[in-house]
Amino acid sequence: MTPFLHKDPVQGPLQPADPEESKGIPIASEELAMIANPRSQIAEQFRVLRNSIVTLNPEGAPRTIVMTSALRGEGKTVATLNLALAMIELARTHVLVVDADLHSPSVERYLNLPRRQGLSELLRGECSIDRAIRATSVQGLSIVGAGAPPRNPSELLGSERMKTLIAAFKQRFSYILFDSPEAMTISDASLLGATADGIVLVVRLGSTPRHYVEQTHNLLEAMGGNVLGTCLTGASEVDTAARYAKRYCSLAKSKPWRRRTADAAENRETRIGRPVRAERIKRSMWFRSHASERSRSE
Repeated sequence: MTPFLHKDPVQGPLQPADPEESKGIPIASEELAMIANPRSQIAEQFRVLRNSIVTLNPEGAPRTIVMTSALRGEGKTVATLNLALAMIELARTHVLVVDADLHSPSVERYLNLPRRQGLSELLRGECSIDRAIRATSVQGLSIVGAGAPPRNPSELLGSERMKTLIAAFKQRFSYILFDSPEAMTISDASLLGATADGIVLVVRLGSTPRHYVEQTHNLLEAMGGNVLGTCLTGASEVDTAARYAKRYCSLAKSKPWRRRTADAAENRETRIGRPVRAERIKRSMWFRSHASERSRSE
């Protein structure tokens, strides 16, 4: 199965987005279980993951969450989009997904949308926020694409303009999810995490070496980030109804949102859910959920 439906390579400058353009383009990717099969076990487990996160935010304040991982290929974009689709099922909840992977963007391709101006143009002052935010065919879900690849993504993401932009997003949306690149090799996720309210670390069970997860966790917190927990993918479970392997995701070792006080940097020592053995994770997690998607073969 090919995850990317819309092949739209960048040729020359990107055009500004038409705010109404994306509303007429249906979301059809099979990997987005919340759309493809909303009554499936897979979709239900994304709702459990959503509930785990919402539980950490009882006051209902607008929150920014950075989705990242230690390495590439751990399912960040699919997890981000499915989580966003699960969140908008809640009453009066509007979610913005920002493609902050300025090195290898993929949000627009998963949603079958053409590439348009987005985050990089916003941060360079070449595009207004109203033209960059694109409503989708799903009510309550909006996106900001990555835009044209900048020469120095870290410079843009770590700028004061980025902080101003995040504040503007929070005035319009309940949750803002940033799909960011892998943190072990690219510094962008650490920069975003230091500004956001929380970070969810995506880990592929049985694939990502444990010491990479620990190094990534320590790096994110050393840079001032607040790691809420680990989102685990890749554990095989038999679905007797559909007879295919599914991926497993859980928000483990969760902790509250960033405290805006002088002692916010204290008590940051948090043990990581171990990605090698699912049994050990299940014994240690505070909140559990399963966020699954179809495997490539039945």
